[in-house]
Amino acid sequence: MENRDYARELSAPPLYNARGYEPLKEEMEFRNTPGQQIQTTVVTIMPEGPPVRDHIIWSLFNTIYLNFCCLGLFALIFSVKSRDRKLLGDKSGATSYGSTARSLNIAATTLSILTVVITIIIVIVRVVAVVEMVQEGMNQDNGFGK
Repeated sequence: MENRDYARELSAPPLYNARGYEPLKEEMEFRNTPGQQIQTTVVTIMPEGPPVRDHIIWSLFNTIYLNFCCLGLFALIFSVKSRDRKLLGDKSGATSYGSTARSLNIAATTLSILTVVITIIIVIVRVVAVVEMVQEGMNQDNGFGK
């Protein structure tokens, strides 16, 4: 029960110079027109420059670990505003908020590191003073005991 009437053999498309191929009249007229020029359009896309930085990772780090006087939180707020402006396409607003976030991050990082360093120095000085007092007390006890 084979139906051979519907079986077709696939053949290659006709070649340009093969019989049975007729080019369109418009195609022939276009090829035969000697003075006609083809118009082209060139679109030049200039690079926009470096992307706007919003410093959100630095702001998150400062908010979580080095939140000196809430400067890290304020930096995070300005970073989010910068990212929102960037998504809306407002490059100048995003740059402004980004630079404010950067300044707040610098201040938060610097002040937090200074606070940690000063605290470490104070603790070391106090420990050395306590050790010296203990040693003096032991020396006095040894002197009176004899």
